[in-house]
Amino acid sequence: MGKPPGMNRSFVKVLVALLTYFMETNNFRVVDAKEHDSRSSSNMSPSDFLDSLMGRTSGFPCKRYMQYFYQQLVLCHRDNHGPPVNVTCNIFINSFGSIAETTMDYRVNIFLRQKWNDPRLAYSKYPDSSLDLDPSMLDSIWKPDLFFANEKGANFHDVTTDNKLLRIFKDGTVLYSIRLTLILSCPMDLKNFPMDVQTCTMQLESFGYTMNDLVFEWLADGAVQVSEGLTLPQFIMREEQELGYCTKHYNTGKFTCIEVKFHLERQMGYYLIQMYIPSLLIVILSWVSFWINMDAAPARVALGITTVLTMTTQSSGSRASLPKDEDMREGRFNFAGYNMSQCLPTKDSSAVKNVAPAPNPQPPVPKDIDAMRKKFVDRAKRIDTVSRAAFPLAFLIFNVFYWVTYKIIRHEGIDKK
Repeated sequence: MGKPPGMNRSFVKVLVALLTYFMETNNFRVVDAKEHDSRSSSNMSPSDFLDSLMGRTSGFPCKRYMQYFYQQLVLCHRDNHGPPVNVTCNIFINSFGSIAETTMDYRVNIFLRQKWNDPRLAYSKYPDSSLDLDPSMLDSIWKPDLFFANEKGANFHDVTTDNKLLRIFKDGTVLYSIRLTLILSCPMDLKNFPMDVQTCTMQLESFGYTMNDLVFEWLADGAVQVSEGLTLPQFIMREEQELGYCTKHYNTGKFTCIEVKFHLERQMGYYLIQMYIPSLLIVILSWVSFWINMDAAPARVALGITTVLTMTTQSSGSRASLPKDEDMREGRFNFAGYNMSQCLPTKDSSAVKNVAPAPNPQPPVPKDIDAMRKKFVDRAKRIDTVSRAAFPLAFLIFNVFYWVTYKIIRHEGIDKK
């Protein structure tokens, strides 16, 4: 016995209604999901977005995926077939000082900033143009292996937190800034000491990546900035800095290197007050012996010896703070021997002037001996009279020659270099 036709039609209608309802429900869910995604991408918190950017989703094991992500970044930047990664560097100098001649180095506190582009870190869903990340995420991304080639000692700063900055931009550009205190070597030419001009360098080099993988370059504008009001105790830092490249060739390959040269001009104020002016006064004091009666032999000899010993002591004190190398020989004659040549003749002339013996009660002597003694006395008086003008004049000529040679001629030669 068959079913009535009305029941078949009712069943079909119910089935069609159920299918229609089911399809409309699915379409609504799809639309709602898309709207939810659009709302969530605009309202997504930074931490959720970073988890999404770095691959930390529920569909992947976190630790395992992060290791893979980091390895892929490293392999990408080590790809010799692609173009090298260009890293733009610039530094901001907070302090500059502790320039030591004995160890030939200097201490500097800087902000080192590096910028490069990593397409893997580009994003478009998050509304902000850049993201400031926690320094702990530095271990999760690739970084240039920069080091300072002429570094003798360095340390990071972590008070009150790690002084590091990591910022990612929408196009994948990464800005990495860090604060460092460095002790850098600075070979010095001390031939003109203390009127010298020193050139200290800072070299930034790649340790493991050759120039096929990594290239450093200076920022086009403001590559080296100096803190406003920065002063040095003994030197004046010239405003111009020389930026250049110092590519290194080793057995392991050719490595990128950039450098900056600081020109430091020593200030003369300290040495004028502590060394030159006292030396000048000692030399002038030695001339007093020309005005002392030649009968006072002990006073004249003592004054000459005292000036020589004083200059020797002063010279020894200045050498104690200088390195013991070949370049300092000329500098020592320039600095410590400034007035020694003026003191030595004083002692010798005192000995000549005192050839005439002091008058003592003696038995009568022949007239020819009296005439000879008078001749020596007159000669000693003439020597005293001539020395009163000759020694100051010779010292004046020596000073003109000294200052013109070391302050003008040699400085022009250094500036040309």
